[in-house]
Amino acid sequence: MAETATSPDPDLVGALRALSNPMRFQLLQWLREPERHFSLEGAIADPVEVGVCVTHIQARAGLAQSTVSAYMAELQRAGLVRATRVGKWTHYRRDEQRIARLVAELGRAL
Repeated sequence: MAETATSPDPDLVGALRALSNPMRFQLLQWLREPERHFSLEGAIADPVEVGVCVTHIQARAGLAQSTVSAYMAELQRAGLVRATRVGKWTHYRRDEQRIARLVAELGRAL
């Protein structure tokens, strides 16, 4: 009996695509432990509850603000991070529930 091929979950494919860039993958790793990986001097919000300000991410990554913003937008579109505005600044934190669901789906798919 032949198995029918199923299309991969588009959300999973989008997440894998976002993580295929080494710097985006690194950013997601850093956001797992924000207090450890970012200098949060002058932070205006709790990095665990609200997220890390894009300026702190930019300083750690050593990339142009526009590049960091584009990377974070891609991670957000993939559902791996959530963005929160605090004043004029955007803060990012991991979406742990979404990441867990994607990891589980990857395990089922492979």
